[in-house]
Amino acid sequence: MAESKFYLAIDIGASSGRHILGWLENGKIRLEELYRFENKLVKKNGHLCWDLEHLFQEVVAGLKKCRELERIPASIGIDTWGVDFVLLDKAGKVLGDTVAYRDSRTKGMDAELGKVIEEKDLYARNGIQKQLFNSIYQLLAIKQEHPEYLEQAENFLMIPEFLNYRLTGVAMNEYTNATTGQLVNAKTQDWDFELLEKAGIPTKIFGKLNMPKTVVGEFSEEISQAVGYKAEVVLPATHDTGSAVMAVPTSSESAIYLSSGTWSLMGIERLIPDCTEKSRAYNFTNEGGYHHRYRFLKNIMGMWMMQSLRKEFRHKYTFEELYQLAYIARYFTSVVNVNDERFLAPDSMAEAVRSYCRDHGLEVPETEGELLYCVYMSLARCYAQTVAEIEEVTGKTYDTIHVVGGGCQDRFLNALIATETGKRVFAGPIEATAVGNLMAQMLKDGVFADLDEARKVVAKSFDVKEVEGKLVF
Repeated sequence: MAESKFYLAIDIGASSGRHILGWLENGKIRLEELYRFENKLVKKNGHLCWDLEHLFQEVVAGLKKCRELERIPASIGIDTWGVDFVLLDKAGKVLGDTVAYRDSRTKGMDAELGKVIEEKDLYARNGIQKQLFNSIYQLLAIKQEHPEYLEQAENFLMIPEFLNYRLTGVAMNEYTNATTGQLVNAKTQDWDFELLEKAGIPTKIFGKLNMPKTVVGEFSEEISQAVGYKAEVVLPATHDTGSAVMAVPTSSESAIYLSSGTWSLMGIERLIPDCTEKSRAYNFTNEGGYHHRYRFLKNIMGMWMMQSLRKEFRHKYTFEELYQLAYIARYFTSVVNVNDERFLAPDSMAEAVRSYCRDHGLEVPETEGELLYCVYMSLARCYAQTVAEIEEVTGKTYDTIHVVGGGCQDRFLNALIATETGKRVFAGPIEATAVGNLMAQMLKDGVFADLDEARKVVAKSFDVKEVEGKLVF
């Protein structure tokens, strides 16, 4: 296999998307960012929505950039966040608005689902952490608000699947992303049609679940003409965490991973799901991973809180200045529950943190430094608690935490994680999601024999550093 063959990862997060080219050179994966674009929520018809047309146009703009720069990929793969989806009618038209997971339309939908199945029985079937924005609750909200959409729907496509459809004309469902929505049976690894029927959701809209490495198809003629070349669209783990976990640079079973971005996803890889009542009590999730692995993890609010605070601050601080502000305020002792619902989509994150402290009789942060340190320490304590719970549920001790993704650059948080958990902490790779996306395409092409070999190449391709557990300025 020629080492100059290019692959393109299109990695779209809640705030931005990137087109990242990857190739193998001298036994190492090389990356080049070709294009970056903004993504954000828009208010539409009383709901928080994604602007899908904007996203698609940006995907195409990045593909055109490949032609401009003479970096033509052999294949492309798209990954995004989980749980959100579109419904298509017979003509392939999107029904209604693409409402986002941060919208409040699912309030009370857990009670609706509770009429047909108890929460403990639901978890025993799918092993997925209860979160009110999961796809199952979103579908029930549609059933209540717009039942005609479900009647007219022919296809259920999650966001990356819909973008693939726009590029190829092929409607194809992918396993890892499907599992995020509480719609897949953890043991059969297929749609839970019995559950869907109980919930009154039409089962015909759910297609065959395909694994990462599956070819979706080639660009349609229209897309080929628009971008100036032909390429194959291949499924990565289309859920961004699924891709990020593929890029964790170890196959060690004694390591915990922390995929750190807008959300923090902390857990371990397993070959068998844990859908027990004990696991449910700790609110762990069993999301599908590459080659039918399971990502046994917990969703934690993550860097979203920090990103939201930064937007409210008077000055545009550099990251180093933010760390220094937090360090100065390390006398501050209040800690919040970062997974409290008030932090999901507040008008003001600063006020949400203050209101939590007031409601719980804690000292209220006044300065920007106190707000920062409060959130930093709250995240670190939550991670430490999650590590303890993983060890409790599995009966195993883990000695290492691998932090991957954009958040692994936050040296202040990394130091707190090392201090609070007492574990060895390694940071990197930064572009873990894009790397995992590229790995799936390369595995499909036979560049690597298996995931273990691919991970070994990742370990030597990127700067992975051990974190010092000391905060020094």
